[in-house]
Amino acid sequence: MTQIDTSVPHSARIWNYWLGGKDNYPVDEAAGDAYTAAFPGIVTIARSSRAFLGRAIRYLVQEAGVRQFLDVGSGLPTVDNTHEVAQRLAPEARIVYVDNDPLVLAHARTLLTSTPQGATAFEDISLHEPERVLRAAGRTLDLTRPTALILSGILGHVADHDQGRELVRRLMDGLPAGSYLCVSDGSRGTDPAYEQAQDAYNETGAVPYFLRPVEQIEAYYEGLDLVEPGVVSVSRWRPEPGTSPAPVGQHAGLARKP
Repeated sequence: MTQIDTSVPHSARIWNYWLGGKDNYPVDEAAGDAYTAAFPGIVTIARSSRAFLGRAIRYLVQEAGVRQFLDVGSGLPTVDNTHEVAQRLAPEARIVYVDNDPLVLAHARTLLTSTPQGATAFEDISLHEPERVLRAAGRTLDLTRPTALILSGILGHVADHDQGRELVRRLMDGLPAGSYLCVSDGSRGTDPAYEQAQDAYNETGAVPYFLRPVEQIEAYYEGLDLVEPGVVSVSRWRPEPGTSPAPVGQHAGLARKP
């Protein structure tokens, strides 16, 4: 069994800490507090990203009619996870989570429960094995039917952008027409303070996370039909009516496979 390393901070656990979760260790809290001291806006980014995911899933269920979700790099369960949002609107929705962090694995099996009408599964597989991800997902999902692929804050861990694009392509190749791609990742060009804080974090010896220029995030959607308003700051993707949130250094989009 893979041991959980509590001596080195891990981004999934730090993200959990910023979102108010409890599944983290003192080393993660210390790293999260140090990051917040350098850049307090990171908590807003984390929570804005989570809110975007909820809006995207609601669109997929209510407007696109999607009932299957493949969430790769799901991270630690917190609040309003993919299955909770989807099954609240469509109890028959089926969700597969994929992650290979041992702490995520330890908690996901007990926290990710399903409605009786639907299904929720967790697979311990790396993003770098897309064909294996698809085979495993096929045990729970019918991959001849439209499926939403969700990649939240995971592609920034792939150092080489071209490799990241290839991984996305291989995953989408395994999904039928009418499927959707939802990517959310840290971006450059919106908030220099965020970029400085993240670059400093990457020098600490923790697992690095690379912010991308917006055009590189847009490149993940090559060959797909972007849903309006395209790739924008997560806070500005179909915000709640009557709100006009400021942009943050995290960009996202949703696109349909023709």
